[in-house]
Amino acid sequence: MAPAAAVRTGGDLVAESLTALGARTVFGLPGQHALGAFDAVRRSPLSYVGLRVENNAGFAADAYARLTGTVAPLLISTGPGALMSLAALQESAAASAAVLGISSQVPTAGLGGRRKGYLHELRDQQASFRDIVKSVHTVRAVSQIPSALAAAWANALEAPCGPVWVEIPQDVLLAPTDVPPPDSLAAEDGPARPRPLPARPELTARAAALLNAAERPAVLAGGGVVRAGAQAQLLGLAERLDAPVATTFGGKGAFPWEHRLSLGSWLEDRYTTDFLEDADVLVVVGSGLGELSSNYHTFAPRGRVVHIEADLGKLEANHPALGIHADARAALGALAGAVAPRPAGRAAREVAELLERVRNRIAAQGLELEQQVLGAVREALPDTSPSFWDMTILAYWAWSAFDPREGAMHSAQGAGGLGYGFPAALGAAATDPGRSTPVLAVSGDGGAMYSIAELATARQYGLPVTWLIVDDGGYGILRTYMNEAFGETTGTELARPDFVALAESFGVPAVRSSPERLREDLAAALAAPGPSVVLLPAELRMFAPTHLTGEA
Repeated sequence: MAPAAAVRTGGDLVAESLTALGARTVFGLPGQHALGAFDAVRRSPLSYVGLRVENNAGFAADAYARLTGTVAPLLISTGPGALMSLAALQESAAASAAVLGISSQVPTAGLGGRRKGYLHELRDQQASFRDIVKSVHTVRAVSQIPSALAAAWANALEAPCGPVWVEIPQDVLLAPTDVPPPDSLAAEDGPARPRPLPARPELTARAAALLNAAERPAVLAGGGVVRAGAQAQLLGLAERLDAPVATTFGGKGAFPWEHRLSLGSWLEDRYTTDFLEDADVLVVVGSGLGELSSNYHTFAPRGRVVHIEADLGKLEANHPALGIHADARAALGALAGAVAPRPAGRAAREVAELLERVRNRIAAQGLELEQQVLGAVREALPDTSPSFWDMTILAYWAWSAFDPREGAMHSAQGAGGLGYGFPAALGAAATDPGRSTPVLAVSGDGGAMYSIAELATARQYGLPVTWLIVDDGGYGILRTYMNEAFGETTGTELARPDFVALAESFGVPAVRSSPERLREDLAAALAAPGPSVVLLPAELRMFAPTHLTGEA
């Protein structure tokens, strides 16, 4: 007698819906209430990458979404498991990464704060997520699963992209169902299709008129350009206008670093701030001009600002402007087609002069070690390899001075939490089924301790991530801040493990390097298959800020 066919459940509808919507990989960590969904993933074509901490699974999904430009599902359990993902979802919200969080819930009898005393029970689990994600969806019946997931998927992809949250009770995930697989979710006109956000023609015409009359146009490009895949449209506009382009820290890769019109991303430098302030028309695209993009709110434009932003709440949030609520790709494409081309003028020379002043300022501060280390990283990293940076001094240097070339550069500068770099790099590595693209993660020793457990994940899945840990014995940037502000430190000095021995205990090759050997050691690690760790004992310093005194 043939074995009985497996009974399809609500969990199967979750896996089938995700597959129909286009998901290929799911990140997560199982828990008791979510087992029905995890069992269904096992039987599905979905690839599963399981991390050791829910927050790290969220960071991995975040990076996957950033690199692929699509939705990354995150599957976790009720209560403590769900709450552990909040910091990662905050970063995804700040960086506009389309993460679809799916958590289990207590059985339906306990929903609505009925206090049945179920394991992991919260009075209102979704309330913890409402202020972070774009939308929250609670499923109460099996038949609701496909529609809820499709609506959340579309919302995650609608500009501005961002995380969404779906919660499904344990009994719904386990309930048998005869609802057919939801193949129609993949239809071009289906419920998961995000609505476009084009620029209104009258606003494009007005912006073009301002730019055509401008003598000193310039552009500040943010992460919205990268997320929208609008690099070609930005390049076209800049070249038609002969306009210099600076990129924010989140906008690294939006504009070619070595282009004659590239100002780089020296946004914490007063020379750059002055240059942008002096533009008679400044196009700000894909940035809300927040603290890090405005030299700590010292930026004060003297000309007109054209602000293109998909997030309505950020439009004109910091400076009056001609506000254009639109996706960066659509808006830049329309604007490039509307402005009159102009011949190359003095812009390239002014850009070169500005960058020379920045280099001279840095050269006068005795920061050869820091520049040597960052240069070694750039030389060792293949041009097409992505890199993911934790909140650490070397990353703050990279924000301003690192050329990502053809590879993406991402950090946790959106929300600013620790522990992003390594798990995000694991998520990025999972985008390549062949595991052939090396990925770099960079952390300090303090941030590294948030992610040590994920060495097991890297080893288990054979993910080609090289983790550079810069060990300065503590929270280096906080040490600097406290010494400057208070003359002494509290809580910044850390006991830490032997990172090389610890990595090797997970079966991950590791090497202790030095500034002189770093390029060679990193290049060798990146060229080897699978994960690796390179430890660099070094105490790095930041370049002097210019926002405190206003001096260059």
